[in-house]
Amino acid sequence: MALKVSSRGGLPPFIVMDVLRAANRRAARGEDVVHLEVGQPGTSAPRAALDAARAALEGDRVGYTDAAGLPSLRARISRHYRETAGLEIDPARIAVTTGSSGGFLLSFLSCFDPGDRVALAAPGYPAYRNILTALGVEPVLLETDMAHRFQPTPELLDAVSGPLDGLIVASPSNPAGTMLGRSELSSLVSYCRDRGIRLISDEIYHGIAYGARAVSALELTGDAIVINSFSKYFSMTGWRLGWMVMPEDLTRPIECLAQNLFISAPTLSQIAGEAALDCRDELDGYVAAYGRNRALLLKELPEVGFDRLAPADGAFYIYADVSRRTNDSEAFCKRMLAETGVAATPGTDFDPGRGGRFVRFSFAGPEADMVQALERLRDWR
Repeated sequence: MALKVSSRGGLPPFIVMDVLRAANRRAARGEDVVHLEVGQPGTSAPRAALDAARAALEGDRVGYTDAAGLPSLRARISRHYRETAGLEIDPARIAVTTGSSGGFLLSFLSCFDPGDRVALAAPGYPAYRNILTALGVEPVLLETDMAHRFQPTPELLDAVSGPLDGLIVASPSNPAGTMLGRSELSSLVSYCRDRGIRLISDEIYHGIAYGARAVSALELTGDAIVINSFSKYFSMTGWRLGWMVMPEDLTRPIECLAQNLFISAPTLSQIAGEAALDCRDELDGYVAAYGRNRALLLKELPEVGFDRLAPADGAFYIYADVSRRTNDSEAFCKRMLAETGVAATPGTDFDPGRGGRFVRFSFAGPEADMVQALERLRDWR
């Protein structure tokens, strides 16, 4: 008799990881690959973070912490908001998490019950909808396009049939890199407040912007949950460290969930993360390098056949409309990898309905990789 297998494991794959696996197999065969698929900085953790981790290992400071994280790290994150946005955030409202992924799981579990409905933009980060689905919460996709700058709007929310319990926003967004201005974010905050909708703001790309500073939902409301991470701006993806800022009514529920699900975030990573918060000059240098990559791709991609691009206000992605060349972005990306060695992510990862017409390029790697990718794509059709 076959044993039961939960339907939760039947979630769609995170396609970018499948692309990465194919790229790695190509590399293992001795064929070179230019990685423009994964949203991972090509830089290491800042030097002070590495030094702090080494010192902690030598001092054996790697036991459990409080479920909400090291008090000193939570206080330093609070100061980070004061330094970057002029905000006073009580450290008691801050919980350190196992990456932003842990923050999303804790926020969804603490806010929503099975059968609830949560709106989010399509295209958007696939793990939002997949985690919600695994928890029995219905993701309600808002079909955005360039006219909406790939961001939710009150008008799109008004067009939803039936009630909503939550809204996820991401600014800068993945995959489009677009940002919500203060007035646009304020409109969404007011919309949610007036209708009793829980707002969750993904701010993991804050600090990586190429013009105006990204506005935090914390500047506009104390009712939103804000998720952030050490993975992107702080260049610490594999350290699996993030944080969340919670409304006061959720601090204890989230603490209890964290105690039972995670015990605590990795202690070594927390120690390193606290040091990383003092490395702004070094990290801003990384952002300047992303900016050069961005400028190069926005200028040169149209010349190699990718001429319909989202503006990439922040983060390190360019979302390209390739509908003039294909309506099957997965097959397109497989062929591009096989014939040129350039790995990119099909838009179906981010938009299951319309993503066949889009491809995402990541410019988080070295500038030399951008130059090489453009050279390889120049004569490829």
